[in-house]
Amino acid sequence: MTSAMTGHEQKAGATRYSDIIYEKIIAMIADGRFALNARLPAEPQLAAMLGASRPVLREALERLRQDNLIVSRKGSGSYVRQRPDSTMLQQVPVGSLADVQRFFEFRAGLEAAAAGLAARNATAQDRSRITEALARLEAAMLRGDLGAEEDLALHDAIAEATGNPFHMQVRGMYRGHFSIGHSVTRSLSLRRSPPHARAVQREHDAIVAAILARDEDAAALAMRDHILNARNRMFSGVDD
Repeated sequence: MTSAMTGHEQKAGATRYSDIIYEKIIAMIADGRFALNARLPAEPQLAAMLGASRPVLREALERLRQDNLIVSRKGSGSYVRQRPDSTMLQQVPVGSLADVQRFFEFRAGLEAAAAGLAARNATAQDRSRITEALARLEAAMLRGDLGAEEDLALHDAIAEATGNPFHMQVRGMYRGHFSIGHSVTRSLSLRRSPPHARAVQREHDAIVAAILARDEDAAALAMRDHILNARNRMFSGVDD
C-alpha cells in the first residue's frame, strides 16, 4: 500500500477517514479479533487489511494511544490495552465515535466552567432545581432505569444556574451531541455492577455538594473529573 490516499480517502478527507479507521480498529478489538494484550499486526499488514494509507493509519493509531486503547512498545509494536464493550459501538452513529470522544473533551472544559459559575451565582431557586434534579437521577438509578434524561436534566440545571445564557444556548445548539454522550455512558453503566453505578452517582453528588457549598474550584474540578471519567468509561469493558 503506497502513502497516496485512496479514492475513498480523497472523498472523505484524510482526517475524516482516519476517524473511520479508528472506529474499525475499535470494533475489531471489541469483538475479539484483536484480543486484550495481543499485538496488533504490523503497520503494512494493518493498512492493507483496513484499506488505508499508512499516514491515515498512523493518525488513527495515535488517537487510539491517546484514548489508552493501545500502547506502543519500542521495537515491538502496538498492543491492545483495553477491550471496550461492543454495545457501545451500536449506540453511536457509524463513523462518529471519534467526534463523540472529542465532544467529551470539549464538555470537560465547558461544563467545569459552568459548575464553577453555578457555585458562585446560583440563586435559591437554582439550588432547589439542582437538588431536585439530583434526587430524580438517584431515583432513576435505584429503579434500574437508564436515567439519561435525568442525567441530562441535572447538567442543564447546573448550566442554567450559571446566570450566563450562553451556557444554555450552547447546550441547545449541541443537544444531540449531549444526548448521545449521556445515553451511551448511562447504558454502559446499567450493564455493569451496582457498585459501578453508585460510583458514578457519587461523582454527581460531589459536584452538587460543591455547588451548594459555593466552592467554585471544587465544583469545577469535580465536574471536569466526572466528564473525563465518563469519557474513559466508554472504553472500559463491561466488567471494569
